[in-house]
Amino acid sequence: MPQARVNTSFDGPNVDVLIDMGHPLLNRIVDGFIKVGGTGALHAAAQESMRYVSQESANKRSLEKSVNQMGKECLQWGMVAGIYSGMTYTMQEARGVHDWKNALLGGALTGAALSLTDSNVTHERVISSAITGGAIATAAEFLRNLT
Repeated sequence: MPQARVNTSFDGPNVDVLIDMGHPLLNRIVDGFIKVGGTGALHAAAQESMRYVSQESANKRSLEKSVNQMGKECLQWGMVAGIYSGMTYTMQEARGVHDWKNALLGGALTGAALSLTDSNVTHERVISSAITGGAIATAAEFLRNLT
């Protein structure tokens, strides 16, 4: 039975949050969802704040809309991170190698899965999203390995 445990450390600019779900795959999915989902919520909050500043007015309806937007972006960004983390880990375990090909396959599968959530799904859109996801993930992996 999975047990939830939260460990946090504030040793610098990096905040490490680990939720132990009992399996490394689940740990990576949940950790990615929480970290990137929180970033998505902050992104939406910043955008909505700028909108309020430019309009110089806020009412109950606009605040409700802002909260809904924050929740939506939190779920979208978290889903992307969770799928990507799970896919790259699965590829790494299946292949037994940690390299850029895992990022390529994980990014492509994540892009394809994300495009399926769109209301206007076409096979061209799925393929385009898979190629874009794979390219972005591969570029990020190469940049990560430069440092």
